[in-house]
Amino acid sequence: MQQHEMTPTDPRRPFVHLTKHHGAGNDFLVLVDLDDAQALDPGAARLLCDRHFGVGADGVIRVLAGTDGADLTMDLTNADGGTAEMSGNGMRCLAQAAVRAGLVPSPTFTVATPGGVRTVEFRAAAADGPDWASVDMGAARLGAEQTPPGSAARGRLVDMGNPHLVLVVDDLVGIEVAALGQALQGEFGEGVNVEFIAVGPGRDALTLRVWERGVGETLACGTGSAASAAAAHDWGLVGTTVDVHNPGGTLRVELRSDAVVLSGPVVYVADVEVPAGLLAVGAGHPAGPVAAGAGRRP
Repeated sequence: MQQHEMTPTDPRRPFVHLTKHHGAGNDFLVLVDLDDAQALDPGAARLLCDRHFGVGADGVIRVLAGTDGADLTMDLTNADGGTAEMSGNGMRCLAQAAVRAGLVPSPTFTVATPGGVRTVEFRAAAADGPDWASVDMGAARLGAEQTPPGSAARGRLVDMGNPHLVLVVDDLVGIEVAALGQALQGEFGEGVNVEFIAVGPGRDALTLRVWERGVGETLACGTGSAASAAAAHDWGLVGTTVDVHNPGGTLRVELRSDAVVLSGPVVYVADVEVPAGLLAVGAGHPAGPVAAGAGRRP
């Protein structure tokens, strides 16, 4: 009998198990790896996040054993294969995955990130609606006012553990988010997340569109919502509890004296089994236009 040469997708090969979640359309693949045995090459992460050749996501989160006294540790890779310091929606997706997997003894726990240890609260849905998760985002550090070249928009740099440029405009209709977001990357050495916000509708509300560094335009951004609320509050445009209307849904930001708290729905999408050999092949996956723009709005 002729021996069959196994391909990377041969069903006899071992599989890597992930779960997929989203917070207001900001979607993540979560890999529980408490033993730190499944490090992801940037190319493998790009392949997983690729919406045509992979599963599709804005990023991949590895859940590692706790460090710095935290219950768990988050290792986040963006869709382009680059690392990210922090993601509010990513943390909320991690919370759902951790509770579903029984990794934490209570719905309130701590997670170590490159931006510091964060406290997460998870509340399961009472009926058929989405679960709910909140995360302590740490302090919003307001930077200098910025006016981008060729723009009349008022801007502000905000550090949420990752860098943001918040631009307030009268109307989001007609804003070329992808073109402007990409152009502004060149103004910052390590890139920047760019939020375009308009005040309203209603009191203490903002409407947001965002270009995320390493992903592209996404349906929601947790750190971007927090940065936008902090900047808008400093400008006197909103109060201390702000509903931020992202394209994928509404997130609530509470500006407390010691921290910013982000809350919103989180949805479990699916369990995903990926052939381990496919990830090895994915190590050579290029950061081409499709991979780099995996998170763009449809």
